[in-house]
Amino acid sequence: MKNNGENSGWIRRVSPGLKPPSLSDNTADVDRLIKGIRKSLGVEDVGVDFSLTGRVSASLRRWDYQVSASVYHEDGRWHLIDISNARDGGRIFGLALDLGSSTLVLRLIDLETGERMDEISFHNPQIEIGADILARIHFASREGGLFRLQGMVIERLNEAIEGLTRKHGISMEAVAGMSVAGNTTMTHLFLGLSPYWLCREPYIPVTNRPGLIKSSDLGLAISPGAPVLVSPNVGSYFGGDLIAGILASGMNRQSEISFLVDVGTNAEVVVGNRDWLMACAGAAGPALEGGVADMGMMAGPGVIDRVVIHPVTRAFSIGVIRDETADVPQGKGPVGICGSGLIDLAAQLFVAGMIDLRGKFVETACGERLVEKDGIRHLIVVTAEDSGTGSALTLSQTDMDGLIRSKAAMYTILTTIANTVNISFTEVGRFYVAGTFGSYIDPRSAITIGMIPDLPLETYVSLGNTSLEGAAMALLGAGAKESLFQIRDQVTYLELNVNQEFMNLFSAAKFIPHTDRSLFPSVAVGG
Repeated sequence: MKNNGENSGWIRRVSPGLKPPSLSDNTADVDRLIKGIRKSLGVEDVGVDFSLTGRVSASLRRWDYQVSASVYHEDGRWHLIDISNARDGGRIFGLALDLGSSTLVLRLIDLETGERMDEISFHNPQIEIGADILARIHFASREGGLFRLQGMVIERLNEAIEGLTRKHGISMEAVAGMSVAGNTTMTHLFLGLSPYWLCREPYIPVTNRPGLIKSSDLGLAISPGAPVLVSPNVGSYFGGDLIAGILASGMNRQSEISFLVDVGTNAEVVVGNRDWLMACAGAAGPALEGGVADMGMMAGPGVIDRVVIHPVTRAFSIGVIRDETADVPQGKGPVGICGSGLIDLAAQLFVAGMIDLRGKFVETACGERLVEKDGIRHLIVVTAEDSGTGSALTLSQTDMDGLIRSKAAMYTILTTIANTVNISFTEVGRFYVAGTFGSYIDPRSAITIGMIPDLPLETYVSLGNTSLEGAAMALLGAGAKESLFQIRDQVTYLELNVNQEFMNLFSAAKFIPHTDRSLFPSVAVGG
């Protein structure tokens, strides 16, 4: 991602070319700076916030008027962020943030070149209050609760920012802008806005378009005048992370019809092209991330992400995510399974005839792998001897039933929204899969269990963290920044909770791959 030079972004560094005052030129310090910025940018309207005036004057004189100015553009006007000593040859930097409910991902970017300098991820400290969004919403309504939730995130972010800037030898004040994308609740908590009404009828946010906020108003440890761009949301259940994801996918700029699926707290789906966009969200996400199974885990080191079962011998081949820098050493056995591994496992069990059309274990095919605990059947995936936990990793019939419901919900969400806009899956040119889930999922396995449409494999494109990528794009480009708000206004949201067709389709999808086998011609019958 490049910024194509110093004059293409909405956050810029300029050289005002100032001369010190004299008896023949007694222009006031701030007015002198404004005049120089106007000339450098070739514009008329430049503003300096009163909070900066005293600091500007002192700095101009300390550096003998040899300064660089960082500015940003908003509402047809350029605004001063700060000035620095021109003799230092300083650059300006920005931060893109994926504000996840479980994980925060922060990217450091050179705003003049567009260079991606570094990227780190860390747990959202609000997990201490509650792993799920509802727990945090309820906590925020307590005395001091909202203040604490916001403070936890800001404090952890400031620690991360301090570490990143120190690592790269730059000052925190050289960070001249930030772009944030998160779901509606996380955005409210980040801004210190009450999320109380987000989970209560009629589900109304405080604001859908936070716009730009000064970093000093949020307590962020970057340049006090730096603008913080917060991606807009459509409503309570379709947040700025999805708007940023649409921007990153490019589907809003294409003539062909595309799908975008992001599996997180919910399974969120967008379909459309440059002319129209329809979106919806449904409760399939946590299960598809691995949350449905007792051994389920988020994707990470030591976690199973791939399973192959020999069709004749039914021997298991297990693939595990490895990371030499992580606490799980190479060679140690698996400790759990993520969503993509679970989908692989279910698909392979079906093809090997070890589960039937309803997802029930076939005793004769499972053999000694099938055991019973507390009256519930369990399939041993990894023995205790081969496990990294010291205990066998097993998939219960209850786990499998949950996965069947989740995959049915995912396929039904896709079918419902396609039917709503009156398109066939065969009309879809690209099917984008975002997030960590999208990075690991094997489309062939997902098709086999009937989770996603039976389309040519090349239709499916894994995009990774589109929330972060979209936030970075909006930070670097004025056009991308405006596109965030255009996309937000273009999206039509479909409410599934009151959609009767959804419930009818859901019942039909609770089989592998589906009750209507003609929808999945490429899937071989198990057995």
